[in-house]
Amino acid sequence: MIRIGQWLNGDGFADYEHAFVLVDGGRLVEAQPGGAELLPLTAYQDRPILWSTGLVPLSGEQRRAIVAAAHGYLGVPYSFADFAALAAHRFHLPVGPLLKGYVASTKHMICSQLVDQCYQDAGVRLFADGRWPGYVTPADLANRLLGRTS
Repeated sequence: MIRIGQWLNGDGFADYEHAFVLVDGGRLVEAQPGGAELLPLTAYQDRPILWSTGLVPLSGEQRRAIVAAAHGYLGVPYSFADFAALAAHRFHLPVGPLLKGYVASTKHMICSQLVDQCYQDAGVRLFADGRWPGYVTPADLANRLLGRTS
């Protein structure tokens, strides 16, 4: 489902299909269908991971705020509807204002929205391209880390 959602959003069948926030003690917070969860990093043992370490300059205070925000989103439900809303935006369907509010809501998030929102809550903008809040896919984050976008 995630691969199809990314394809609808112009990301093709991207190599990066998931995103999470590393919080502390080898644990991470990630969006899941049953709600955002706190899991051990070992859940991704032997799987390729693209790290943001050092690519986005952060102060200690910003790092703590990102971690606090991630903990605050535990339990927030996943939303496959957000992928549909992102696709509707990409195809310029005339439902912009309704979609903007829906996607920007932190009452439901896909994994990449959770990561982006945690950074925004800490006062850090990962994208300087004028996108609406919440309009970010896992491939967008990967492209940011790989230097393919601002």
